[in-house]
This record gives sequence, structure tokens and C-alpha cells, in this order.
Amino acid sequence: MPLEIERKFLVCGDGWRAGVEAQGRILQGYLADGPRATVRARIKGELAYLTIKGASSGISRSEFEYRIPVEDAEAMLREMAVSAVIEKVRYRVRVGTHLWDLDVFEGENLGLVMAEIELEAEDADFQLPDWAGEEVSKDPRYFNAALAKHPYSRW
Repeated sequence: MPLEIERKFLVCGDGWRAGVEAQGRILQGYLADGPRATVRARIKGELAYLTIKGASSGISRSEFEYRIPVEDAEAMLREMAVSAVIEKVRYRVRVGTHLWDLDVFEGENLGLVMAEIELEAEDADFQLPDWAGEEVSKDPRYFNAALAKHPYSRW
């Protein structure tokens, strides 16, 4: 079973910008959000994905992701999203041997900048960059599904 092991941090400052390797706009919305699973449609540039994620156990959870036509994802977001669509720009920044995803949120989550690192194991070593602030991996307010229902701007 595919497993996502991810740690999330709030971002301090913009020192990360010097190391950007790639960037792209992301639109995503949740088609189902329950205690056992979430189902997300995501448009990332000219590609789209349907993702099913299981409930979190620590910083791990099962994750299944499938490419779908962009037109299908657009229809799902328009017709089936159970909450607001998340808008963000994702930047990829290499630190040591790991590639970090930095999400600069837009819309109702404007002002939130979060960094995520995917790991091979929960106890895997990684280099923590100086722009990585407070860890929010286990704070459910920072899960994207939660941000879709309770945007950062309303906290």
C-alpha cells in the first residue's frame, strides 16, 4: 500500500526563494472529507490527479493517486467539491538530499506559507533549513482539507 510520510513547517522569511528549482500553480478541492479518508481532485499545470488519503497515524497515512483528464478535474471541482477550492503556488526547493515543497497560499488562505518534506520513514534524518519555523505536522488546522473549510484568513 502506498504510504505518505510527511512533515510540515510554517515558513519564516523568504530565504528559500534563492533555491527554487521549479514552481507551479495548484488548484485543489475535496470531494469527500471524513474521519477515515479524504478524496481530492487537483489541477497542477496541465496535469490533474484524483487522490485518496487515509486517516493520519502520526505523520503517516495511506495515499493513492491517479492521473485523470484536466477536464474531469475541473468538472469535479465545479460540481462536487464539498468546500472551497484551495489556490496556491508550489515551489520546489532542494535542501541537502531532500526536495521540499513550499506552498504559498492564495485566496482566503493568503498569508500562509508552509513547507512540506516527504520522508522514507518517520524517523528519517533530514536537514532542517533556517527558513523552516514551527512544525505543524500534527496540527489538523494546517491540513489542506481543513484549510478548505476554515481558511487561514478567518482564524
